Amino acid sequence: MMGTIQKDLNKNIQILKDVFKDCDDINYRFIQIGKDKRQVCFVFFDGLIDKQLISEYAIQLLLTTSESESFDMNTFKSKILDTIAKEAIAIVEVDEKTQIDEIVDSILFGETILLIDGVAKALELSSRGWATRGIGEPETETVVRGPRDGFSETLKINTTLVRRRIRDPKLKVKNLQIGRRSKTDIAVMYIEDIANDELLKEVFRRLDTIDIDAILDSSMLEQLIEDNHISPFPQIENTERPDTVAASLYEGRIALLVDNTPFALIIPATLGTLIQSAEDYYSRWTISSFIRILRILGGFLATLSPALYIAITSFHPGLIPTRLTYYVASSRINVPFPAVVEAFLMEITIELLREAGTRISGPIGTTIGIVGGLIIGQAAVEAGVVSPLMIIIVAITTIAAFALPSYELASGLRFCRFIFMTLASLLGLYGIMLGVVVISTHMAKLNSFGIPFTSPYSGLGIEEGDLKDTIIKAPIQKLENRPEFTFPKNKRRFRRR
Repeated sequence: MMGTIQKDLNKNIQILKDVFKDCDDINYRFIQIGKDKRQVCFVFFDGLIDKQLISEYAIQLLLTTSESESFDMNTFKSKILDTIAKEAIAIVEVDEKTQIDEIVDSILFGETILLIDGVAKALELSSRGWATRGIGEPETETVVRGPRDGFSETLKINTTLVRRRIRDPKLKVKNLQIGRRSKTDIAVMYIEDIANDELLKEVFRRLDTIDIDAILDSSMLEQLIEDNHISPFPQIENTERPDTVAASLYEGRIALLVDNTPFALIIPATLGTLIQSAEDYYSRWTISSFIRILRILGGFLATLSPALYIAITSFHPGLIPTRLTYYVASSRINVPFPAVVEAFLMEITIELLREAGTRISGPIGTTIGIVGGLIIGQAAVEAGVVSPLMIIIVAITTIAAFALPSYELASGLRFCRFIFMTLASLLGLYGIMLGVVVISTHMAKLNSFGIPFTSPYSGLGIEEGDLKDTIIKAPIQKLENRPEFTFPKNKRRFRRR
């Protein structure tokens, strides 16, 4: 605690200069107002405020108003701050501050502080105006049909995008600050008469237990509040799409929006929600159901394809049809490595290409991924390092991983792929079955804020009709109830008239 604001303006300014020592981007703008030429000072960080706003609606207006005959500083001495706020400042949000700590935090948040000589209080002027990225289309969740606006790095813009879609006074936004040094703004959004109270209390409890220097991205917050940080599978959903957040809030879920990041967090997350896409609800139910089945098939292919290749070629060749056996044998006759080395070599190469393409933005990254994969694959086959069938397996595996809408879930399955490959190289199909049992058991035990991760496949909500919106998506006329796994207060969302 730095104490209270003093009446002596010079002492207050000296305290602030000591606090912000060596901060060359802080500005102290002194002016004189009134007939007695009383000195006042505007304190702000360059780059964090809207200079035009402060210049026109604070400094210029204050100078003009204070020179008028009706504005007498001595007459309003007892309530000078209130007079200035009501008559000489045309900014929407104005607040009084009495503590040095409060005005220091306000300056760091991008507000402007007005200090007046002879007054032991200060005015906080809302003036945030730093450079922001405009609303653009989400890059990680593109759709053919549906809204094209996505979150940006500014929290107020993000909460506004959600509120545009939920014009309901029951939509609540609770603002928090997390991080001893960063003081990152967090917005907790939920619909009061839908969201479960116990779930809401658990979210706030976990947020209150965080004690860290800084929250730089929503992913850091996600890791700090999830149930099992060791698991490769995400227990909190993230999205760039405001319509996805709005739809989740209507289901009784809770959204966390973090300043300085375009990704929102949705709580809880289940296996069913992670394989869904926003576009599923904008397309006809038959098409959406077919695509969801393809996604689930893609998840299995992305996880098990290389392991099955290793197990069958190394341990169980008798399972292959005879004519295909001849082809596989002839394609591998010049390959000097066993199937497991061949598979690991190509999978690691593909992962390196994927990482390189991600780190290099623009057309160069795309070129590296496509040309690199073609050239390396062709050269590897011609050199006899790998078989043509292995190239096909790797290509199918990579494409299948991209079919999953959740990048975090796809990353978890990519990690499990190497585990299955190792087990297949040791025990063949028995090793794969052992891995399936272990991974399935782990997923069955996994929770997201007390909600089973495998819901509703695990049985939760079957009686309420949750399976209508899982592997297949029923017509919207049949989705009368909200998903049961969120335990919403109001279960009914659709009524026929």
